[in-house]
Amino acid sequence: MSDRFVVAPTVHALPVTGSSDLFAVRRIYCVGRNYLDHIREMKEADERDPPFFFQKPTDALVQNDATVAYPMDTQDFQFEIELVVALKAGGRRIPVEAAEATIFGYAVGLDMTRRDRQREARDRSLAWEMGKSFDQSAPCSALFPVSAVGHPKSGSITLSVNGQERQRGDLSQLIWNVPEIISKLSHQYELKAGDLIYTGTPAGVGPVVPGDTLVGEIDRVGRLTITIGPEDK
Repeated sequence: MSDRFVVAPTVHALPVTGSSDLFAVRRIYCVGRNYLDHIREMKEADERDPPFFFQKPTDALVQNDATVAYPMDTQDFQFEIELVVALKAGGRRIPVEAAEATIFGYAVGLDMTRRDRQREARDRSLAWEMGKSFDQSAPCSALFPVSAVGHPKSGSITLSVNGQERQRGDLSQLIWNVPEIISKLSHQYELKAGDLIYTGTPAGVGPVVPGDTLVGEIDRVGRLTITIGPEDK
């Protein structure tokens, strides 16, 4: 079958905790501005504005315990710890009350950001892709299925760099909760099984340099560790 392709297709997948199965990823959606304290620290939006959505390429996924190369075209490489939602089903215009039924499980993710490129895009009213959608920009832990962890609605979300805590929040602080995010997103895109949604970050984002080790943790959901390496030449 692969002989029919000029370039063989690649499946990008995440491990599932407690199983030998893999979760094939279709798309990666991200929510901007979904914690009030992060909106305030970034000083870039009216606090009453709803969050908006952007995407990262599926091949930007990075597995737990990996080394992430410092990216090209930035002097301000930053972290954002986030709860990740993995969908087992989808649809269009999904009602809020039906959204949880589409969820397969949850994970710990990092929305790695070229902050200088993002700010330039903001100032020129351009899309955020240069700041957000680049190689290795979507580290993610193994998935915990709903059958194991339920639907976390509260619990600490933290990020440390070299053993020093840099971000701390609680899932209960999400401006838009997970069912609301899924419903709103499904009014803009047809969601399908295999989609990931990064749900936003609390305050405390900041820069990292080669040699730094990042550890993200979310109560009941797991732990994600990556190391920042030198830029690929």
